Amino acid sequence: MEIQLKEDERIDQLMQYDLEIIQSPSVFSFSLDAVLLGDFAKVPKHDRARVVDLCSGNGAVALMLSQKTNSKVVAMELQERLVDMAERSIKLNDLEDQVEMIHSDVNHATEHIKKDSVDVLTCNPPYFTVTEESRKNPNAHLAIARHELHLTLKELMTVSAGLLKTKGKAYFVHRPERFLEIMDEMRAARLAPKRIRFVYPKPDREANMLLIEGIKQGKESGLKILPPLYVFDENGNYYPEVRRMIYGNE
Repeated sequence: MEIQLKEDERIDQLMQYDLEIIQSPSVFSFSLDAVLLGDFAKVPKHDRARVVDLCSGNGAVALMLSQKTNSKVVAMELQERLVDMAERSIKLNDLEDQVEMIHSDVNHATEHIKKDSVDVLTCNPPYFTVTEESRKNPNAHLAIARHELHLTLKELMTVSAGLLKTKGKAYFVHRPERFLEIMDEMRAARLAPKRIRFVYPKPDREANMLLIEGIKQGKESGLKILPPLYVFDENGNYYPEVRRMIYGNE
């Protein structure tokens, strides 16, 4: 399909899923955290689940999820330019019947998606709090994607819990330095943390990403800390598990 690209855009491959996605260095490009989240999330294969991706950016995670389920995937993004990029990527991959983009602030999600209706929810949210001292990206698109200018951690957990069915599952990728705050806000919203995995750039480095599964109104017991995920070996090559996530089974 012929898709018009803007002058700063390119088409990249989501190789594991045999998908193409429109990216822009000056507006938004998905990175490894999206790939990790898309792989970490467990989605029913059948076509009866309600699957939602919040803070969807250019739609990378939503597109990945569409290849793991026959259910419809609804994605929500605040920035109009990113919604446009995502919608063109959806057309590029002939997924208009399965993936829907909603242009909205996540705090208004229940105006578009029925409360207590979602089976699986994913989110790669802004990671950084906003204070008078915080240095925000001068690029407005990137600042909104990375800083809590429109969505705080507390708001994210409240909205997620409101959308999910009882026993529905939420999947997040975030930063380890906010681990305790994430746990507090999840539990306050009655999202019981169930699986946690720390991601390390290399075995001798500190963790720089965190993957979390929570269950709405789940039991407090049964939390699993999964084995660490290392991205690069000492030679700078991807470890096999990460390589599979990016390239598939070559």
